Amino acid sequence: MKVSRFHQNGNPDVLVYEEIETPKPNAGEVLIKIESVGVNYADTIRRRGDNYPEPSPVPFILGIEVAGTIEELGEGVDNLAIGTRVFAIPGSGGYAQYIPISATAVIPLPESIDFDTAAAILAHGLTAMIVLQKAAKIQRGETILIEGAAGGLGLFAVQIAKIFGAVVIAAASTEEKRKIAIDYGADFAIDYTQADWSQKVIELTDGKGVDVIWETTGGEAVNQALDALAVFGRMIYLGQSSGQSASIDPWRLTAPNHTITGIYINNYSNDPVLIGTALQELMGYVISGEIKVEAGHILPLSQASEAHMLLENRKNIGKIVLKPWKLIE
Repeated sequence: MKVSRFHQNGNPDVLVYEEIETPKPNAGEVLIKIESVGVNYADTIRRRGDNYPEPSPVPFILGIEVAGTIEELGEGVDNLAIGTRVFAIPGSGGYAQYIPISATAVIPLPESIDFDTAAAILAHGLTAMIVLQKAAKIQRGETILIEGAAGGLGLFAVQIAKIFGAVVIAAASTEEKRKIAIDYGADFAIDYTQADWSQKVIELTDGKGVDVIWETTGGEAVNQALDALAVFGRMIYLGQSSGQSASIDPWRLTAPNHTITGIYINNYSNDPVLIGTALQELMGYVISGEIKVEAGHILPLSQASEAHMLLENRKNIGKIVLKPWKLIE
């Protein structure tokens, strides 16, 4: 089978498109023929060799969310059928044409949802749901600032926050991205590449600031974002796409009663009830049309390096999806 994997850490061009042996499912597993795999920022972190909570031993195949059909059943699997449309979060191994995965980890895919949409909603959609519900504890009527609002994760966050009754301020770097965030439900949009962007947020909130900040940039943006946070406000720290760490003086948090919460979504995977409930709710929103899924870039698996460049250069709008069976463009 064809895979895209890296044998050493580095820039996007370390991703090699090559042939390896097709795996067989072990007892209790199914083999999925992958039709679509979602690309996530965590993939670029692991490829670069940056600090990540889990090891990435080389040669390593990225890809944490996949959608496809069951190709083969392992011994003892009698509750699923070959040909069943499914999606899953394997954690890695998705940049491939096939993947073996525990039968208990696959989720039947409704006919009304195509493979590209399914691959786009698992990691990003679930992350947005759980972050807003469990970490941010967003309440109806509160105001949230969402950085990277036109990206794959950001557009889910915008839409789900609106469903939960929040006022949404979208932060994005270009006029095109800000327009898309507004089209997806944001109430306001700002350019957070401007030096005075936090003051603009204060003006939009009549001097109060926002109740919640969805922080994904890192670096100096963190302190700028704190300037825009209301008294008793909460910052949820999901990542640092700038690649820069932030230096925060804890003293500045005291008078306004600010809190900063870090989140690593994989730590929630040990709660199947939480994941199942969130996924069921998310799928309901997608099927009803309350959530639109933007797969802005659909590329062959052979162009995984190009997908990573789009993501790291912030050129993507919505989700990037790779197609393992699509010919080179």
